[in-house]
Amino acid sequence: MVWLILILAGLFEVAWSIGLKYTDGFTRPLPSLLTAAAIVGSMTLLSLSTRTLPLGTAYAIWVGVGVVGATVGGVILFGEAISRPRLFFLLLLIGSIVGLKLTSSPEVEGQTVSDSRDVDDGRVNGG
Repeated sequence: MVWLILILAGLFEVAWSIGLKYTDGFTRPLPSLLTAAAIVGSMTLLSLSTRTLPLGTAYAIWVGVGVVGATVGGVILFGEAISRPRLFFLLLLIGSIVGLKLTSSPEVEGQTVSDSRDVDDGRVNGG
């Protein structure tokens, strides 16, 4: 479930990054309001995902989904160029997102990242 929340947070990031183009510098009220709502939704869902996932993993995947989505959206909606090197690095980023997902610790039902900290001696995970 947490992965779905994180992907949804990334999709909201795509929405607000594309929405920025429509705000015209936040001078258009409706696009500005929708973009602001997408920012709040994205950040809220990202923060929820970090309750279970490590911060570095969650943030990297969130940013990666946003970059891929904004790039594809820019090509489709605004006619931005997609060169072979740009496509190569986009695919490399997608591979990195998948790699982070596959190598992340499995979610433990009912346990959060903060639950796994050893607070007796002030060090995290006994380190």
